[in-house]
Amino acid sequence: MTVKAILVAGGYGSRLHPFTHYTQKTLLPLYERPVIDYTLGTIRRAGIKDITIISNQFVGQITKHIGQGLPGERIHYVIEEEPLGVAHALNLARPYNKEARLMVYFSDNITTLEFKEHVSAFGQAKDPPGCLLIAREEPNPQAFGVAVLDGEGSICDIVEKPANPPSNLAIGGIYMFDEHFWNHLDRAVAQHGDAFSISDITRIYVKAGLAEVLSVGRETWVDCGTPEALLQASQMAKDGKLDPTPHR
Repeated sequence: MTVKAILVAGGYGSRLHPFTHYTQKTLLPLYERPVIDYTLGTIRRAGIKDITIISNQFVGQITKHIGQGLPGERIHYVIEEEPLGVAHALNLARPYNKEARLMVYFSDNITTLEFKEHVSAFGQAKDPPGCLLIAREEPNPQAFGVAVLDGEGSICDIVEKPANPPSNLAIGGIYMFDEHFWNHLDRAVAQHGDAFSISDITRIYVKAGLAEVLSVGRETWVDCGTPEALLQASQMAKDGKLDPTPHR
């Protein structure tokens, strides 16, 4: 089954004001290239050629930068006229991604992880493969979905942005979901309404025992949503630790 990607690049980007008054945060520079080049590099090196980009009023700037994509790619652009939450944004991409397994990539996440083997296995799986979650140890995980671990150290639940984190294992930013994703999205929205978060979907998979956790380990995962993190990622790019190219 085809694996497609949804790149979520909407919202206000309020943590990066005043820059995001004038452009989308994925177009801010990491040294010599914009953030979106690194996120697309990760997606492209994974072998995904069908990509939906959701963005706000600056989608035209992104379109001008990326254009029609590389040879053999299909790039779909979707405008999020108002930031009405993650569920609304994802539903804008649904028409292009109904019958597929998905990588859902929140655009301010930069990683040195490579996903080619995972995407290949996900696409070739005979039965629906559940979901793949990216995890890292985070000293202050309150801003993330946080893993709840059982007595054996396995993930048994996820709580979103907890005031008192049950562990230091942050989950989020990049996900892979099987073809049941849209049904689970509808179910979670019906249950949680405006309080919906992506963790409401991942919890369904976790509770069903259908979630695999991929630990960052010695690799790097940076959330570029703040000036400090953007500076950190820029230094990594300058040092040659990040790869914006489609193929190695």
